[in-house]
Amino acid sequence: MMDSTGLFFFTINYSFFTDAAGIAGNLFALVLFVSPFPTFRRIIRNKSTEQFSGLPYIYGLLNGLVCLWYGLPIVSNGTVIAVAVVNSIGATFQLFYIAIFIIYAEKEIRVKMMGLLLGVFGVFAAIAFASLNLFEPPERQIFVGYLSAMSLISMFASPMFVINLVIKTKSVEYMPFSLSLATFLTSFSFFLFGALKCDLFLWVPNGIGMILGIMQLVLYYYCINVYGDDSRVPLLESFV
Repeated sequence: MMDSTGLFFFTINYSFFTDAAGIAGNLFALVLFVSPFPTFRRIIRNKSTEQFSGLPYIYGLLNGLVCLWYGLPIVSNGTVIAVAVVNSIGATFQLFYIAIFIIYAEKEIRVKMMGLLLGVFGVFAAIAFASLNLFEPPERQIFVGYLSAMSLISMFASPMFVINLVIKTKSVEYMPFSLSLATFLTSFSFFLFGALKCDLFLWVPNGIGMILGIMQLVLYYYCINVYGDDSRVPLLESFV
């Protein structure tokens, strides 16, 4: 049986590790948000989106908005306000990237991206309206929690489009290592944070994201070591 002193130190350590995981998740998330900078510097320099995909940024924006909503006190009673803060920053970054992508994309892709962007805002507005008008706490948190988990999984799964292309072309040209590493570290940190918080809506999707991040890193390592410089050749297919 644990005495009062042991219980006190256990509580302190538990709180410390939970806070540390949350802080690490926020820091790695910031790294994740800025990791596409080299990609967009290249897009601006070449005035072309080349074969880069815009889908990860669309998914990233939707995920940022939904997770921002999940973390607000009106939904989750302020228990995960740090999630709202970091996702508000993330949504701003994603919107910035999407704007640049639209500016430099070919006409057909530009129209498609604009349609997807409007769709994201429409879906988020519908989620906010439904959660406020159809649900009361704690059902509201459960409803938005399921949606945030699904949006997180879709965001982490969006690079699968690129993974499929990497496997077919044996090129990692459009799967930046920094983005894959930041994805793994962010999802791993929030997986721990969610597990320590006993928040199913955080640790499950981030656990899936952690596994997908490992898959990207393993594939990157394999291509670089097996195909060498040939793994950096430009891709031939264009997709959004």
